[in-house]
Amino acid sequence: MKIKIIEVGARDGLQNEMQALSVKDRYDFIKKLCDSGLKIIEAGAFVSPKWVPQMDNSNKVLTKLFKDQTSGKINSKIQFPMLVPNMKGFQRAMDSQTKEIAIFGACSESFSQKNINCSINQSFGHFKAVINAAKKNNVKVRAYLSVAFGCPYEGKVSEQRVIKLTEKLIQLGAYEVSIGDTIGVATPKQVRSLVNKLGLKIPLKKVAMHFHDTRGTALANVLASLDLGIHTFDSSLGGLGGCPYAKGASGNLATEDLVYMLEGMGHKTGVDISKLIKINKWIENKVGHQLPSHVGKTESSLYK
Repeated sequence: MKIKIIEVGARDGLQNEMQALSVKDRYDFIKKLCDSGLKIIEAGAFVSPKWVPQMDNSNKVLTKLFKDQTSGKINSKIQFPMLVPNMKGFQRAMDSQTKEIAIFGACSESFSQKNINCSINQSFGHFKAVINAAKKNNVKVRAYLSVAFGCPYEGKVSEQRVIKLTEKLIQLGAYEVSIGDTIGVATPKQVRSLVNKLGLKIPLKKVAMHFHDTRGTALANVLASLDLGIHTFDSSLGGLGGCPYAKGASGNLATEDLVYMLEGMGHKTGVDISKLIKINKWIENKVGHQLPSHVGKTESSLYK
């Protein structure tokens, strides 16, 4: 079975690092990810550098990536979605000739206020404007829903709310909604329950899962999702990332851990694990600390 992996390390991962990487380092990171066989790589975000300085100059990173696609240095089929929070961000995306964007919502009012400084209803007003503009410009829109399994401020989140918000995003025009376990509290039982109910309302081909490994359950949650028909997963090289608004919420599911499990189960990812491990060592040197990945700590020669 072919599995789609969305690599979020260069955006979701790096935006949580204390030290902002240079445009060159961010470009080099993404180029290495391209060379590993990954086909969808979030390249940055058009957000205010005042709030997310790590994503400043994302337009410069994207311009160089597009230039190298034109010259043949990078596979022209690789997608580079960019996160946009509002119409101002969307205009910057258009100025950079972005072909795909991502919008970011939340399943709890408290997290929505902390993360994007507005209520859930207000956020959907912003989403509608962005999606309508995207449709006019033939730009694809992917959507994220954070804290779908638990909120650091409100605790348990209603499954019905998650389902309702997912339906609403699909109706607005998002081609896919990524359901996020932002603080890493989900268990396979919770995942099965939510995915089964989502499947009654929405085609599961329009649903992706975004797990954090805070409590060591990310791969188990991927397996539960797979069993129910989810084929798209977000992950981050080395497990880069976390959540600045959720204390103790450690990194995303590591891409190399995900690829190792999937390939070992007979699923096709098209990604070279040995190259991911080499990238892990490289990016650890750039961010100045060890990453939580398990496979990333092994030798790349084991996978050739």
